[in-house]
Amino acid sequence: MIAKHMPIRWKMTILSFGVVLFSLVIALIIFVGKVIEIREDELGNQALLISRTVANLPTVKEHIQSSSVSKGWKEIQPIVENIRTVNGSDYIVVLNMNRIRYSHPSPDMLGTLSSGKDEGPAFAEHSYTSKAKGELGTAIRGFVPIMNDSHQQIGVVIVGMIVPSVWEIIGPMKKELFIMSVITLLFGIIGSWLLARHIRRETFQLEPHEIAKLLVERTATFQAMNEGIIAIDIEKRVTVFNEKAKEILSIDGDVEGQLISEVLPDTKLPDTLTSKEPIYHEELRLGEKIVLSSRVPIMVDGQVVGAVAIFQDRTDMTKLAEELTGVRTFVEALRVQNHEHQNKLHTVAGLIQLDEGEKALNYIFQSTEEEANMIKFLTDRIKNDNLTGLLLGKIRRSKELGIELKFDPDSFLSKLPSLLDQHDLVVVLGNLIENAFFALKGSRKEKKLVHVIIEETDNKLHIVIEDNGSGIAEEHLPYIFDKGFTTKGKEGSGIGLYLIKKIIEKSGGKIFVQSRLGEGTEFSLNFPMNGGLEDDEGHSNHVN
Repeated sequence: MIAKHMPIRWKMTILSFGVVLFSLVIALIIFVGKVIEIREDELGNQALLISRTVANLPTVKEHIQSSSVSKGWKEIQPIVENIRTVNGSDYIVVLNMNRIRYSHPSPDMLGTLSSGKDEGPAFAEHSYTSKAKGELGTAIRGFVPIMNDSHQQIGVVIVGMIVPSVWEIIGPMKKELFIMSVITLLFGIIGSWLLARHIRRETFQLEPHEIAKLLVERTATFQAMNEGIIAIDIEKRVTVFNEKAKEILSIDGDVEGQLISEVLPDTKLPDTLTSKEPIYHEELRLGEKIVLSSRVPIMVDGQVVGAVAIFQDRTDMTKLAEELTGVRTFVEALRVQNHEHQNKLHTVAGLIQLDEGEKALNYIFQSTEEEANMIKFLTDRIKNDNLTGLLLGKIRRSKELGIELKFDPDSFLSKLPSLLDQHDLVVVLGNLIENAFFALKGSRKEKKLVHVIIEETDNKLHIVIEDNGSGIAEEHLPYIFDKGFTTKGKEGSGIGLYLIKKIIEKSGGKIFVQSRLGEGTEFSLNFPMNGGLEDDEGHSNHVN
């Protein structure tokens, strides 16, 4: 537990010290081994050189063939011992062909028989060296045959050189080795300390266990969030793809490290790396799902290092909004209908008080018939209850405002375009009709008229909202779809036409505007039923 929370600076210092120390030990073993190998080669060459010197001495050649062995070693032993002392060899042994010793460092061994196991080749006229372990330690021995003037072998010379110990070899170099080891360890410790400090600075002064904890917590947080989160790096590879994102986008398996284009071919997230501009709360349709997406570049020290997308599945919420919008529409319709019903009751009551019973009945029949005809027209021609409820509410509101809301008799809608839903059309029709009502507010025209056309073909849905109200100034036309722009003063929010523009962009549709001050305004919209629309001609101001 102590080692786990030990600062990285100390961890790296200890590790570096251990690595350097281990490397030094290995290097020292290799170095000493190589030095011993070189030393053994030197001793072997020296032993052969001394052996050849002794083998070529005339005295040795003469007395080793003497019939008296004792006389022979008495002559040979002093000469050989003198050579041994001068050359620093540990022992020199001279043998005749019967392996009788004629010289030896120990006088007691003179005249005795040698039984060495590695002497055989030397009695076959071979010169060589061997390594043997004896009482004095490991020795390098040189064997050279003694040849007479007739080139016949008459004996063997053996020179032994004791191999020095490891401490004897490194003893003269121990100061240099100590200095080298200290310098190496010192540089290793200082270097690891500086490296650890640099790493700590790069990791915001966090220790490895703290970084690991943050990573685990971040991953758990991303996975626990109810929003889909996708992050990519500067190379457009996925770094974060939480479970909610996989659920919303119907993706299985681990996709981290893959190119985002391979996972989501139609994604707009890489565009954020180039534009460096965040996009907030953009509504997108993914198959049958509606998501609200925000895409933000990830900046570090002023440089873009990645991008992140956060999105929510708004399908259920949109459906709820559609239902809520429909309910509100019906509530508004009921309020207007109640107000209109009270006015009709007052009219009937007045006619009865005037003893005009027949006129009262005619008035009731006429009002009932108009209401029934309008409801029948809308329910027969508009096959969507939410839109029908909206239009009925607008009809009753128009009557309350003294405006005639007129529908083209050929209007028809049997199904919605593939890229639109009920909520979208409620927003479009509701806002445009309300804008038309506002344009007629306070108008002194004898006849205030709003004309609505809803036409459906195999390729497109065509909607026209036309009024004879105050119109829009020409200088305002380029800005009417900008978020926050309004000509209604404090009564306006600048949101309605902006929402319509976003719906047009989402569906691949087009909107055209014609307006003249004091004469009125016409909004013409085309929505593709199954795909894009071909360019239409005509109106001066449009969004596509």
